[in-house]
Amino acid sequence: MRPTNTVLYCAIDNLISVTGKPLTGFPEFLDALAHSMTPCIWITSRTRAQIDFALRKFGHSAPFIAEGGSGVYIPEDYFHLKPARTIRLARFTCIPVGSPQPDASEALDSVAAETGISVVPLRALSPRELTQNTGLPPREAELLRTRDFDELFFFAGATDSDIQKFTLAARGKKLLLRSRGTFWSLSVGASLSTCIRELSKLFERALRAKPFNVAMATTEEAGELFPFAQRPILLTDRTSANDPALSQIHPTTKSLPLFSSDTWESALETVLAKHH
Repeated sequence: MRPTNTVLYCAIDNLISVTGKPLTGFPEFLDALAHSMTPCIWITSRTRAQIDFALRKFGHSAPFIAEGGSGVYIPEDYFHLKPARTIRLARFTCIPVGSPQPDASEALDSVAAETGISVVPLRALSPRELTQNTGLPPREAELLRTRDFDELFFFAGATDSDIQKFTLAARGKKLLLRSRGTFWSLSVGASLSTCIRELSKLFERALRAKPFNVAMATTEEAGELFPFAQRPILLTDRTSANDPALSQIHPTTKSLPLFSSDTWESALETVLAKHH
């Protein structure tokens, strides 16, 4: 398949904007990875529909993990050997790790009814309300609520204790509840670790060797991703560079300043460095 068994898992939400605008230097970094035949697996909390424009814009042809570990999306004929359990979503073969919709939608309604706490799912908003609440142009706002797996919502006038009560009720039903800025995400069975494990099995079969997993993320996303990497790369900004908690994420983490002129060159060297 290729001369190296390195696979990069890259959390892209802080590297490519919702409208598809990348950080300076990131497209060249992706090109260099492609030239070296090193797969770059994008990891995002966004939907397949939301990142489709960026996938096409950058000619990205590797698998990706979307909706916060809900599913692994594989382009047609990327692996010769097909995974056992898949569903078809648009032009992708998908390994569903979380339960597909409407399960999350129904679970959200159930927890809200059980706790008596008011929630507003994005699916319930009119197009005008959606653009007002998200601050996005109509097209991007509509893509945000077209979801394969998880459900986005916000609390209506809830106190901190209400949110804590809702969180405990969701956990009791084994639902995954995560804060997404001004919104919350609820999913049934999403798991980033399971997504990476499923992909690793496919790469191992294709390569006939265990993949060497490199992970790259900003501070917000590192905690969830880095435990599954043999070589983590942390992209720090001025506010996070001296955070003592970062040293706890992974003992071998290499930190790079996100906005330095040589960051992407250093990141490429780190990704492609030989391993034993």
